Amino acid sequence: MKIAILDGYVDEPSCLGVPPYIAPYPRYIWGMLRAIKDADLSCTYLTIDQFRTDAQLRAKLKSFNFMVIIAGAVVPGKYLGGVPLTKKELPQVAIANHNILVGPITLELSKEERERLPMLEIIDYPFEERLYERMLWIAHATTSKGEGADLNRFALLGAEVVRKHPDFPYVICEMETYRGCYWSRCSFCIERFQHKWMRPPECVLAEFERLYSLGVRHFRLGKQSDFLTYMSDLSNPNPKPEPERMRNFHIAIWRLCPGIKTLHLDNINPRTIVMYPEESREVLKTIVEFQTAGNVAAFGMESVDEKVVKANNLAVYPDEVLFATSMMNTLGRARGTNGMPVLLPGLNFVFGLKGETKKTFELNYEFLLSLLRQDLLIRRINIRQVKILPHTPIAEFGYRNVKRHKRHFKLFKRKVRENIDREMLKRIIPFGTVLRDLRCESQAGKITFARQLGSYPILVGVVGQYKRNEFVDAKVIDYGMRSITAIEYPLPINAAKMYQIEAIPGIGARNAARIIKSRPYSSIEELNSATGLHLSDKLRDFISVSS
Repeated sequence: MKIAILDGYVDEPSCLGVPPYIAPYPRYIWGMLRAIKDADLSCTYLTIDQFRTDAQLRAKLKSFNFMVIIAGAVVPGKYLGGVPLTKKELPQVAIANHNILVGPITLELSKEERERLPMLEIIDYPFEERLYERMLWIAHATTSKGEGADLNRFALLGAEVVRKHPDFPYVICEMETYRGCYWSRCSFCIERFQHKWMRPPECVLAEFERLYSLGVRHFRLGKQSDFLTYMSDLSNPNPKPEPERMRNFHIAIWRLCPGIKTLHLDNINPRTIVMYPEESREVLKTIVEFQTAGNVAAFGMESVDEKVVKANNLAVYPDEVLFATSMMNTLGRARGTNGMPVLLPGLNFVFGLKGETKKTFELNYEFLLSLLRQDLLIRRINIRQVKILPHTPIAEFGYRNVKRHKRHFKLFKRKVRENIDREMLKRIIPFGTVLRDLRCESQAGKITFARQLGSYPILVGVVGQYKRNEFVDAKVIDYGMRSITAIEYPLPINAAKMYQIEAIPGIGARNAARIIKSRPYSSIEELNSATGLHLSDKLRDFISVSS
């Protein structure tokens, strides 16, 4: 029996699975199939991008007995590494003999849309237990006593699927620590559909060890609503951070996986920091000490307008976000070995919510300006319009404010990108900063777009043409609104292209031509002598003269 797992990618409040990330879901599902020992199963994993581009692969899938399709970018954004599967594509991808759809995309489907998809068996989110039961039925198998739908067991059995990802070994494994939100019930959030469940640390550590043994070196503790409260007391309505347990957890990660290259997190709730400042400070110190530089803690602020906060049952007020931002800047803004600050907050803004007015946009913009005035760094400002999902409290309210405030939203977004983001970038990554280990991903003319592997990495346009998956170090020379321009560091002057030399600040086309004409050089002094130029100060910090 041939079964395929089609990874259409997920992006939800507590989980990211768009390349270079791989979500836990493909690993769990592969583990389910591995757990069915008595059946003769032939399993295949592929991504939606492979499906779109490989006609031969699509032809093969038509002969498969079953295909499990994972999808759901319910917190949509702009992606460089891949393009998530959309609802419109569902009829085109359901080409196996029997097709099962899972993931948060199922929350988006109305009754009418479901009726128009008879080619799909839909298992609603969260899906794991029911999918496993379905897989057992398909394989005509039964479980042994005590071997039900155990995600911790599936995580270990299914870890090997990461090696089938087209970007392996340059993948970041999203590591689930717990489910459910313990602070609020935001009107639009899908965390309400999750059963609260805390993974034992020994199970998470075992998954780390297994993935590491398979060659994974990049991890993010991402699939939870507030990493500060991992391992906290579930019976407490206001969970309290556990500094000692968190420190021991991090020590254990490095003991098991000593060669990790990326260890990041995702979500942190500012209210936890406000309510438990001392405990939170100790946990943040542990994160700064044991996780890798370039780390970003996403704050789900959503809105500064207190009327919007109350109307949508949001988690935090602006003064709480300010307090948490200040603490994180104090502890995490020092620069790490890869050129990035060790740990900074990110802010999420959602527009179109209940209670929103024109003043909401003014308050949000003024809050961001105040951060600049106080020299508080924000690594990422995520601005989006609310996505209304059935069965959420905001569903009845609908898109009326999205439509009503469309012009205000566009104006706000442009002002932030032009006046806030660029200035933040200049402060976070000053001119001349060397960014290490940039992974080249795509080319556009004489520019190669590259990023570090990690949470919300900066997009870097490196002057030059580099192969995909080549790693370079580069020095910052210019700024866009949300990206930067850089030159390979050090630039090998004897091999560099003219346009690369010309891009060095203060050189220009005429000097670049003279430099190339008299190559090779064994020292900057020889370069000065041979060209008649006196550019030591301008060149010394950018180039090397080795062959």
